[in-house]
Amino acid sequence: MLARENSLRLVGHVRSRHTRAREPTYGFARPDRGYHDRVEHQQVEVQRPHVLREYVLLADGERGAIIGPDGELDWLCVPAWDSTPVFSGLLGGAGGFRVSPADHWSVWSGDYEPGSLIWHTQWVTGDTILRCRDALAVPADPHTAVLLRKVSTGDRPAEVMITLTAPDSSAPAPSRVDGGWVAEWAGRHLRLTCPSGSIVGNGLRLVTAIPSNATLDLVLEVSTRPFETRLPDVESLWRSTRRSWRDWTPDTDDTIAPRDVRQAYAVLRGLTSGAGGMVAAATTALPERARAGANYDYRYAWIRDQCWVGQAVAAHRDDPLLHTAVGFVTERLLADGPKLAPVYTVTGAEVPEERALGLPGYPGGSDRIGNRATDQFQLDAFGETLLLFASAARYGPLEHDTWQAATVAVDAIRQRFAEPDAGVWELGRARWTHSRLACVAGLRGIAAIAPRPRAREWTTLAEHVLRDTTRWGVHPRGHWQRAADDERVDAALLQGAIRGAVAVDDARTVATLAEVHARLTEDGYVYRFRPRDRPLGDAEGAFLVCGFLVALAEDQQGHRAEALRWFERNRAACGPPGLFTEEYDVARRQLRGNLPQAFVHGLLIEAAAKFAGPTGV
Repeated sequence: MLARENSLRLVGHVRSRHTRAREPTYGFARPDRGYHDRVEHQQVEVQRPHVLREYVLLADGERGAIIGPDGELDWLCVPAWDSTPVFSGLLGGAGGFRVSPADHWSVWSGDYEPGSLIWHTQWVTGDTILRCRDALAVPADPHTAVLLRKVSTGDRPAEVMITLTAPDSSAPAPSRVDGGWVAEWAGRHLRLTCPSGSIVGNGLRLVTAIPSNATLDLVLEVSTRPFETRLPDVESLWRSTRRSWRDWTPDTDDTIAPRDVRQAYAVLRGLTSGAGGMVAAATTALPERARAGANYDYRYAWIRDQCWVGQAVAAHRDDPLLHTAVGFVTERLLADGPKLAPVYTVTGAEVPEERALGLPGYPGGSDRIGNRATDQFQLDAFGETLLLFASAARYGPLEHDTWQAATVAVDAIRQRFAEPDAGVWELGRARWTHSRLACVAGLRGIAAIAPRPRAREWTTLAEHVLRDTTRWGVHPRGHWQRAADDERVDAALLQGAIRGAVAVDDARTVATLAEVHARLTEDGYVYRFRPRDRPLGDAEGAFLVCGFLVALAEDQQGHRAEALRWFERNRAACGPPGLFTEEYDVARRQLRGNLPQAFVHGLLIEAAAKFAGPTGV
């Protein structure tokens, strides 16, 4: 049988993603049994990037891998989330590990095993079906990422193409070891367990025929340490990975969207490290709007984001994600006090300054890593920590250290609530209304469970902050406004009532929800705020977390049918893998920003849990 043309990346150096070049690829005459491989030469085209809705996340808590629909490993940082990438195709870098049909005439589909980040891809070709099961092995090794890929056929044989390409032209070619190949690229040790293949330049490519009803196991290990002689036990790794996911994700039949909620738990568990920090997203520099400079590194743990997720999970159940968040936030408050940073690495270290990687960047974006938000003062984070602690207290008494941390947060609010801060959206310093309402809500929440002397003191402080904020934070039309010098409404202001800073039937609550509807909504989606000189959707996409906030606010007002309409609209704003980004381009129905955005998955859990109970709560 003639070998069909295949679309592949070039080996060893960066080219334009539309460059055509002569490179050796592999074809194969299908056998009746056994695995075989051989080399042929033909013209290939460099693989283009995909729209974000088509990418899949694999994660083990310590790092994440992004897989494209063509079976390409397009992003992997080792050993940690914020390490320099080993594979960076998502940002235009060379190098990757691809497993796909040898027949390019194919279409893909896929889904996660329920409640896990084990992904199943199915490619339907012209004459057969090829399947691939992918996962990062868990429990995770802090030094080594282990990518498992199990390829299988149905009732007909199929050819699979396997490529392992170096990230730069100076990288040495892999060398053969028993059962696989080893290499040292980008300062990391790699080992690929696979059938025999052929070296092309400084990469590896082969086509292998798999008989009908057979499987082929591939294991890629990427480590900071040299490997031992012994190869991994593949079936043992698969068993421990599946067992771990079964243990980590809870039953969600008590919510209105059991499948999506369980998957959201898996995403959040995958983004949470053993050190306690949860990354805001697995990627960096994916643009919120093309060529606008709005592309940032989200591979760090934001205090606010982790508090939002902890509170959301607490609305459903007593889950380890809640207690992990409490532990991480407690440690940071005790260490840094009123100088609490907005963002840390997942181990609690300082976030590095921004720098470029020297890559083309995702189309419309750049290649930056690091984040300058670490230097900001974000007042609302102190209120969110108190809300997190109060949420955890519903499931049992807080530990002594957590009470100490709560006291630190209260003192920080007392000292700093009048200072301008960067606010929830990390903009310029101002007296942001949302920041003060978050502090009021946090003070009320922690006072409700505190011993009497502290309860009175903290409630009094909450009233004082609220009175001060009301003086300048209420618009003449009666709704909360963004800041002392900004009369616009902001969707984040809905949290004032949702979190308990003000009453549900307070006139300011009702007026703010009405103003958000009038000014910030389009086709069932919600924007953060209206730009001063541009229409909605021009400056940025709709914010999915704001859509879930509107759903929660409507339900709090007793409007269950409206709440469900907003909930269903926004939970559909994802791609086939069910992953949410921060923003959604309403007109083009595309995801925008880093993938996946943790707090969007958290608010989905909260809304789905609350909507299964009585309305108006």
